[in-house]
Amino acid sequence: MVDWFALVYGFFLQPFVDYGFMRRALVACLAIGAACGPIGTILVLRRMSLAGDAIAHAVLPGAAVGFIFFGLSLPAMSIGSFVAAALMALLAAAVTRWTSQKEDASFASFYLITLALGVMLIATSGSKVDLLHFLFGSVLAIDSPSLLLIVGASSLTLVGLSMIWRPLIVECFDPIFLRSVGGRGAVVHQLFMLMVVLTLVSAFQALGTLMAVGLLMLPATAARFWCAGVVTRALLAAGLGALSGAGGLLISYHANVPSGPAIVLFAGGLYLVSLCLGLRDSLRMIWFPASQHKEA
Repeated sequence: MVDWFALVYGFFLQPFVDYGFMRRALVACLAIGAACGPIGTILVLRRMSLAGDAIAHAVLPGAAVGFIFFGLSLPAMSIGSFVAAALMALLAAAVTRWTSQKEDASFASFYLITLALGVMLIATSGSKVDLLHFLFGSVLAIDSPSLLLIVGASSLTLVGLSMIWRPLIVECFDPIFLRSVGGRGAVVHQLFMLMVVLTLVSAFQALGTLMAVGLLMLPATAARFWCAGVVTRALLAAGLGALSGAGGLLISYHANVPSGPAIVLFAGGLYLVSLCLGLRDSLRMIWFPASQHKEA
């Protein structure tokens, strides 16, 4: 007779019970997913998905500068990453407001510049640090200081987002009304972009510049196929992000594959399921509209 409890325990729980590095990676993924959920939801709502990708790559030159001057110092690399990404976000936003260039074009331009600069700095630094570590991260190598930084940054992001949530939502749907009642839409927008930067800097420690944006955007884009409310969608996106982290770590452990891509692929699988079977605007609802009346 098959011992189902032992099988379930061995597959889902034993890796986290037996190994400290798996527990630290799980906590980091839960914290990152909690912050990425609402941030990604707002980016999707504002049609700024490209901005998340651009800011994620802007982290690279800052981390490279921190490494060149201070070595593998987590505080130095984190500060450099935040400064570089924040500067890129502010410059792209300023170009959009001061010129006729659209926001997506501004972010795309600065994204390419910062990515090339970061790769060049790493390649010419004379170190033996693997470029893949910067691009894809190493969530299983997270130590206690890194974990504290990730949890702290995620908590700060959530607290800051809660303070500007109402004007931020109003600015998404009706910026003219926000200005008419004395709201500072530009200030709210800049604060939100700084929170995007902070979220991606914390995610960079675990997933790297290329994979971090996956956990930021995929759960948010998946959540829109299930619910319409912004708050509900943000909570669902946070849950999907946390589930992606846990599921990806288990796949990485049992299949002996890289953890960062496994996490993002798990999130991609949730997106494809949502795209096909979701309750709102999914392929199922488009191809089989009669099923909506049966469910009602």
